[in-house]
Amino acid sequence: MTGPVVAFVRHGETAPNRAGRLLGRGDPPLTDAGLAQAARLAAALREPQPLAVVSSPLRRARDTAEVIARSSGLEVEVDDRLVEIDYGEWEGQRLFDIPADVSARWRADPTFRAPGGESLAEVGSRVARCVQDLLTRTARDGESGVVVAVSHVSPIKAAVSWALGVGWELTWRMHLGLASISRVGARPGGPYVLSFNETGHLTAPR
Repeated sequence: MTGPVVAFVRHGETAPNRAGRLLGRGDPPLTDAGLAQAARLAAALREPQPLAVVSSPLRRARDTAEVIARSSGLEVEVDDRLVEIDYGEWEGQRLFDIPADVSARWRADPTFRAPGGESLAEVGSRVARCVQDLLTRTARDGESGVVVAVSHVSPIKAAVSWALGVGWELTWRMHLGLASISRVGARPGGPYVLSFNETGHLTAPR
């Protein structure tokens, strides 16, 4: 691996995740399983030594980031642009409880917003700026550098879509597991995706 890289980490499990409910700006803690996942992430991300660990402001991301940062002797930095999409009035609902015609509009139109919420296009715009800033930060005299960014499903999918140069609506065709790792890099030809939805560290022998 050469050049700057952002290792995007989805946070560990929370109770609403386990129940299959939409979790946007709600702020529950990690479950015991989520804390165990964070420990697995820390071990997987210890080498190469991260330059920084950056996190969404939400507790589930910060708690995951704290475990990773502590393992590498770093402090967690918070970047509000990594926060999860705002589901508005749909917060806490199950995806299949949303009427089929409304769900179809949501999937087809990246500017669609849940009532009182945020669109995928809006998430994509703020995340694209964040990724660009983080990739620029990791460049150190042409050497490799990695920043770990702990975030959520929609922002991470948006970061991958940005790197691939595809529309935000394609995030619906991606599956991103809890406590997964996805890596985005930069080179002279532009951004690229090194990996998506790495989960082997969650089952690897200790």
